[in-house]
Amino acid sequence: MTNLHRHAPLRVALVGLGTVGGGVIRLLQTNAALIARRAGCPIQIVAISARDRNKDRGVDLSPYEWVDDMTTLATRDDIDVVVELIGGADGPALTLARQCLSAGKPFVTANKAMLAHHGLDLAALAEKAGVALKYEAAVAGGIPVIKGMREGAAANEISRVYGILNGTCNYILTTMEKAKESGNPRGFDEVLKEAQELGYAEADPSFDIDGVDAAHKLTILASLAFGTELDFDAVAITGIRHVIAADIAEAAALGYRIRLVGMAENGPDGLFQRVHPMLVPLDHPLAHVDGSLNAVVAEGNFVGRLFFQGRGAGDGPTASAVVADLIDVARDEYGDALAMPVAALAQQKPADAGKRVGRAYLRFKVQDRPGVLAEIAAATRDAGVSIESMIQRGANQADGVLVAIVTHAGEERCVRETLERLAGSDSLLQTPMVIHILD
Repeated sequence: MTNLHRHAPLRVALVGLGTVGGGVIRLLQTNAALIARRAGCPIQIVAISARDRNKDRGVDLSPYEWVDDMTTLATRDDIDVVVELIGGADGPALTLARQCLSAGKPFVTANKAMLAHHGLDLAALAEKAGVALKYEAAVAGGIPVIKGMREGAAANEISRVYGILNGTCNYILTTMEKAKESGNPRGFDEVLKEAQELGYAEADPSFDIDGVDAAHKLTILASLAFGTELDFDAVAITGIRHVIAADIAEAAALGYRIRLVGMAENGPDGLFQRVHPMLVPLDHPLAHVDGSLNAVVAEGNFVGRLFFQGRGAGDGPTASAVVADLIDVARDEYGDALAMPVAALAQQKPADAGKRVGRAYLRFKVQDRPGVLAEIAAATRDAGVSIESMIQRGANQADGVLVAIVTHAGEERCVRETLERLAGSDSLLQTPMVIHILD
């Protein structure tokens, strides 16, 4: 790569002009002088590309050359770096990434889905060409967690990385939480609709509320933390779609708050990766991450616990991360995309979650009739689950009653076996909910 640490501008092609793309343009305009001082040269957008040329994006695009065929950007000598903000694991984004890196063109992206599925191949292409593949904006928006993991914690052996990785889910859960505290409980569907109206959730919110978006980000964090190959398919994913107001209330009564947590651990039994609702103790920092904020915790053997928190989405924070990557490219400051050469990344087998030891909250909606509690207790006993507490709510309701169980620490396979023993029982009115407890 030509050393760009010079007074000549860093010439940028911007592909994708949605919320984040507009934010990048505004940030480069507003902070142009400061960015030039920090980068060692001006950073200038010279070409842009998107699906719809005529759409009003609330920003003046006239200074920039419009390019209909974005694939031509990979080989243009008058463009130093390409920024991709169109999204999607495959399709045009992946084609553009491969073309740019193969042609020796630095590439900046916010595309976590593409990285989770194809990051290994893209990192290898960048390594072979000796160019930058930068993606700070792909995980946790404006929080510099990628830089923190790749650089600040590089000397540490990381035992665990986990956090709140999706602002939509966190907004929904904390809004339900505050409604419960105010004495006016609100259901999941109602709060989801509000989140969509406020722009926190997409019209089709499945990727967010079903945990897929958080799993993409966790896959990237796990690779950086442990030096392992990206393995999205090994992430166990459960979203928040089935969390109800009663779960929020029970969690509060027990001294917890519910958060969707992505967690990864690496050990002798393999790599554990899971996105799942968890009961977080009130004395843990994640319990106080509210609204659409994100937070990441990394535990290193010398540095101890690192805690990153900030806005995880939106035009400002995400644009900030994109431009920070551009400043690195201008400075010629970058290393291997996944913090070490691709050949050095370990191929780690997935860990058996059933052997993990922990506590859990189980919620059942059951028939209001004699013998149901005994049936549940018998299933837990036969599966080897030790019950710490059992609570019944809503007796004599026509639509059934809620039974909540908190277990003592034990292997997760025992909880799974409990549910298998109860499967098909006419005492159960809906599928039980399992929420693990963060201890």
